[in-house]
Amino acid sequence: MSGRLLQARLLPLAQRANINASRHFHHSTSSAGGLLRSDTAVRAARRRIWPAGYTPFSNAVAVRNASFARILPKLLLKFARIPALFGGATIAGLAYVQYQAAQAGNYAMDVLTRTKTTVTDVAGGIFGGAKDIADQVGKGWQNTTDQIEYPEWMQKILRIHEDIGSGEGGSGGGGPEPPKQSRTGAAVAAGTAAAYGYSQSTEEDPRSGEEAARDDQMMVLTKKMIEIRSILQTVGQSNTLNLPSIVVIGSQSSGKSSVLEAIVGHEFLPKGSNMVTRRPIELTLVNTPDAQAEYGEFPALGLGKITDFSHIQRTLTELNLAVPDSECVSDDPIQLTISSPHVPDLSLIDLPGYIQVVGHDQPVELKQKISDLCDKYIQPPNVILAISAADVDLANSTALRASRRVDPRGERTIGVITKMDLVDATRGASILNDRKYPLRLGYVGVVSRAPPQSTSLFKKGSGSISSAVAKNEHVYFSSHPLEFGVEAGVSVGTTTLRKKLMQVLEQTMSASLQSTSAAIHQELEEATYEFKVQYNDRPLSAETYLAESLDAFKHSFKEFAESFGRPQVREMLKQELDQRVLDLLASRYWNKPVTTLSATIPEADALSTLPTADPESLYWHRKLDASTSALTKLGIGRLATTVVSNAIQAHVDRLISQSTFSAHPFARQAITEAASGILNERFYSTSDQVENCIKPFKFEIDVEDGEWARGRENVAGVLKKELKAVEDAVKHVETEVGGRRRLKDVVSFVEKCRKGDIIIEGDGGSGAGGFSKDLLQKGKDAAFLHDRATLLRMRLSALRSSQCANSKNRYHCPEIFLDVVSTKLTSTAVLFLNVELLSEFYYNFPRELDVRLGRGLSQEEVERFAREDPKVKAHLEVIRRKELLELALEKMEGLRDLEVAEKRRPGKKEKKEGRWGLF
Repeated sequence: MSGRLLQARLLPLAQRANINASRHFHHSTSSAGGLLRSDTAVRAARRRIWPAGYTPFSNAVAVRNASFARILPKLLLKFARIPALFGGATIAGLAYVQYQAAQAGNYAMDVLTRTKTTVTDVAGGIFGGAKDIADQVGKGWQNTTDQIEYPEWMQKILRIHEDIGSGEGGSGGGGPEPPKQSRTGAAVAAGTAAAYGYSQSTEEDPRSGEEAARDDQMMVLTKKMIEIRSILQTVGQSNTLNLPSIVVIGSQSSGKSSVLEAIVGHEFLPKGSNMVTRRPIELTLVNTPDAQAEYGEFPALGLGKITDFSHIQRTLTELNLAVPDSECVSDDPIQLTISSPHVPDLSLIDLPGYIQVVGHDQPVELKQKISDLCDKYIQPPNVILAISAADVDLANSTALRASRRVDPRGERTIGVITKMDLVDATRGASILNDRKYPLRLGYVGVVSRAPPQSTSLFKKGSGSISSAVAKNEHVYFSSHPLEFGVEAGVSVGTTTLRKKLMQVLEQTMSASLQSTSAAIHQELEEATYEFKVQYNDRPLSAETYLAESLDAFKHSFKEFAESFGRPQVREMLKQELDQRVLDLLASRYWNKPVTTLSATIPEADALSTLPTADPESLYWHRKLDASTSALTKLGIGRLATTVVSNAIQAHVDRLISQSTFSAHPFARQAITEAASGILNERFYSTSDQVENCIKPFKFEIDVEDGEWARGRENVAGVLKKELKAVEDAVKHVETEVGGRRRLKDVVSFVEKCRKGDIIIEGDGGSGAGGFSKDLLQKGKDAAFLHDRATLLRMRLSALRSSQCANSKNRYHCPEIFLDVVSTKLTSTAVLFLNVELLSEFYYNFPRELDVRLGRGLSQEEVERFAREDPKVKAHLEVIRRKELLELALEKMEGLRDLEVAEKRRPGKKEKKEGRWGLF
């Protein structure tokens, strides 16, 4: 609309401005504060309200533009009469144009980098840039007029204009207004800025020195109270040790998430079309004024500091969706801490939203489960933040109904009305002034939904949610000064809500500290008594317990190392090779198992003929040489290293089972891996060394008389053990068959079949001679064992004969010669096993334990290790509980000191009602 048209319409109405202005203003006696704005802007707005009966415009933005246009002709008339004033204004305008040009140049490079490649995006950017230029002009005009100090003669002229603009001397009978203390230029700029939604500069603190000091002290108190609350939450076990939190309740789609995100300044809560919030979210906001970074932490998950709030949102979504659809909600809370220099110190709990109708894919009892979960958290002393949408009647507010059940007098409930821009301003103001559902803490109206962010010509980045929400709220509430202004007596804006939450939480916490202090004292006395009686005041920590356990294990390992050396390795390896010698004798000299019941052909060169055989017999020479070659080519290096490594690992496992580490799976695994790692590392080099050193024995072996005599004695003992094992096996078969007599009958039948006295048709697989198949198999085994026992007795007699007393008769006494070879192999292997394997293991194993169970463990792993033992866990919990309670009392003493310092502050007035008092 052109300025001429506006002037034509406004001039007839200007004279009746004072008459009808009073009809549109009402005053409230409520103490609740509204959106902060300058008195100049309010008074300027009051002078330019449309009279009753004229509604050509539907909002204050158009009204203020019309008022500005109405006074332009009069201002131009004054400028024409006073050239000096005109020149000054011209100079000011040129200076502002120069300022805007400089600012445009500063942003030019940034804008070019953001220019889109498509024509549509370019056009959108130009349109946004043009809008921002207009915004910048409005800001510049306001700042310029505020900063210019006019001379006295100019102020008189401007006051004349104010009188004309205010309607003085017209037909109204309202009387003249009191003299204005602000300048007309400031009033015009303030009105224009209010119309476009700009607030005062955030770089200047509007608070007085005393108010700033009081608010800072409030921040310190709240921060310390939240620290005490976190400590008491860690102590747990008693409801009396819980300081209050702010519990956020409301229906789904009522704007709960938007309110919390506006307070935090980031989108971080789960979003989705289905029911996403299924678990309580215990949100702790920590103000970090000296830090630049903003981050979140999940204490129970140990994910560290997360600076990407989209990552926090994904994590919360996954934790909530982990609750199965069959349950939909869970009372297991999610703990989240957000630290930022832009958030207040608050303790909030976000709960699943109330529902009215249960979906077809949701459990029938879901509505009641949500209600029960919310009722659990909104009990005293928690503060209730009841979220309701402005487009829903308060009578239908589920949040208010729930709060009235537990807080019928409304003493600890704050009402938050969201979506204020979706209803008429008059209705919105009436909701905030509601008297049907009174709340002592009052109602706060917000428009917490952040407007869409756009990239424009002179704007860097998208800004934070907090600033965008604050700007959006200022645009809306400033457009309705009658309903939401300072004199309207209502509380609006997210900034007002943040401050109210801080004050209410501080007062609620401080009111409960007296009872909490007594509860802490009682809990501390109980913990101290338990520590004295059960544990005799013995101090213990996870680190000392681990160190003591590790030292005890090292001591037992040292005893093992001293008792397990070369003699033990030699004995163990010799026993293994003795068994291999027996296997070679059984496969090349001794009898074979009985497999059939058919007649057997007698061997021409049976072992029974060996004592009388020709000393030069090639048959017996070849048999012994082949046996010796098989023994030396057995792979002694790998065999010996494997035997010793297995023995060491078995000893380590035994030490673990006898130590305190037996109750710690993590430590058992770490020690076992340390031992196996060292043994595996040394295995191949040791086996290669042993194999290289026994190569000479693969070609020719010299035997001395002393070695022959010791071998003769040793192998006799080995054969006796073997004979004893055979006899025991015969007795075991007798027991299985049902007695010696029955076994004797079966064996007799088998022997007759083998001699050819009885011929069985077929293979006798189904039984023969009245004996079953299984019984015949037992008979075969017993016949084989009888033959083996007879053969062993015969060989023991041969070893005691004079023929086997001389090493020259090695072919007549193969058992002695093979035993001598195994002894030589054992002695050679032990030398390198001791150097390459044992010494290295004994040196590196304790150091590896220090790395894996000492320096290599984090604090969390040490704590987890100590708590694996139930007795140690109980001991540590008593000590930790006692220390945390002492810390909580210490911090409460710090709050006492703050209160004393506040009372002694010079010039301090009597504290107002509602301020904090701890003790």
